[in-house]
Amino acid sequence: MTPDATSHAHPHLAPAPAPALAPALPDGADPAGQAPPADHATHPIGVYLKIWGYLFVLSTLSYLVDFFHVQGAARWLLILTFMLLKAGLIVAIFMHMAWERMALIYAILVPPLALGTLILLMWIEADYVFWTRILFLGGGE
Repeated sequence: MTPDATSHAHPHLAPAPAPALAPALPDGADPAGQAPPADHATHPIGVYLKIWGYLFVLSTLSYLVDFFHVQGAARWLLILTFMLLKAGLIVAIFMHMAWERMALIYAILVPPLALGTLILLMWIEADYVFWTRILFLGGGE
């Protein structure tokens, strides 16, 4: 008679029994048996279609900036405005940020805003240093 592989194993290294599988819960149900909150309901498809339409219009406007050969600061202002509006719609609706808790919204939005503020301050400081050097050091002569 051949001993099986587990008969010589150390008792503390025996495999743990498999945990019992929890029954499948309906979509949105809480494991504690409570009903999902009222603000956690699924969103009607109309909201997503409307946002898709807005994104289509904003993309068309962005394309028209190039089509009509808008140049200079107006071009960049329009392109960046359309880009930020589209990104905001995508984050708010398709990533469900419009329905999240404020703590999560702050955790996602505050760091980029802080970095943008610091970049703006560095830009202002760099401009000040540049013109100070031009004025007091003779333009690098």
